[in-house]
Amino acid sequence: MKDDHALIDRKYWNDQHSLLRRQLERAQDFSKAIELFIGHHGMVHTAKLGGYGSFQDNVLHGLSDKQMRHIPAGRANSVAWMLWHITRIEDVTMNVLLADAPQVFYRGDWQSKTNSLFVDVGNEMTAKEIRVLSESVNLNGLLAYRLAVGKRTRQIAGKLNFEKLKEKPAPQRLARLLEDGTVREQAQWLLKYWGRHPQTNLLLMPATRHAFVHLNEIGRMLPALRKLR
Repeated sequence: MKDDHALIDRKYWNDQHSLLRRQLERAQDFSKAIELFIGHHGMVHTAKLGGYGSFQDNVLHGLSDKQMRHIPAGRANSVAWMLWHITRIEDVTMNVLLADAPQVFYRGDWQSKTNSLFVDVGNEMTAKEIRVLSESVNLNGLLAYRLAVGKRTRQIAGKLNFEKLKEKPAPQRLARLLEDGTVREQAQWLLKYWGRHPQTNLLLMPATRHAFVHLNEIGRMLPALRKLR
């Protein structure tokens, strides 16, 4: 059987990401950059969002609930946890930091719909907490939440301004994520990372490359997960 992970063309992805970075630096290319971002973003979401193909669908194809909740030996996280993590990261960076808007998570009552005991993005969770989230999260709710976040990101992308993207995220927006528990005290390094880069980095990392990295990680877990019955 051909490994689903092989369907992820990492060279093509990286080439496109480099092009996106260059286009976001030039005002004359901004409309092209947003169009490329939308396509790039679509690749790390389900095909239900639309795009040129779905890396997410490729790596999740055929996985059972048990496999998605399982943490393989030698690994720190489950598929379920990684989907939670990349979705929460995208939600807070696109909505709070970029759009100065409420998180999809709260606007859509997704804590209830995902049956989650947690609200934070997942950085600095303990091994026990990762197990609890992995075992208890409603997977259908989690995938629906991810799709809702992807749709909202597309709305935000259509309203972006080239000059504004050159600015760094507003300090008060970063502080809000610490105050409401979205980012843990132990994970303040994450806020410092977001805060020291222009907002273009939010398009280049949290909304695209960050998800791609974790989808690749899921791909590398597939052989171990397929042994699970």
